Amino acid sequence: MNSITVRIPDETAARLDRLAEKLARPADSVAADAIEAFVAREEWRIEEIEAGINEADRGDFVSEDEVNAVFTRFGAKPLSA
Repeated sequence: MNSITVRIPDETAARLDRLAEKLARPADSVAADAIEAFVAREEWRIEEIEAGINEADRGDFVSEDEVNAVFTRFGAKPLSA
């Protein structure tokens, strides 16, 4: 396991310490979980954006009729109206 030093604002450090105490866990463990969750979420977000860009590059779009069907289902005005 690697070790890194991260500078955070004093208030954030205090909040982390309070949370760790309430969870009865070491602050570094809580921080490691938070970093892992952030990295996983950002990796997922970037993968989804890249997949969308690839679909757009291939011209893989929904039709106007499909978009209008969704708009209509949610009570919005269709694009062609």
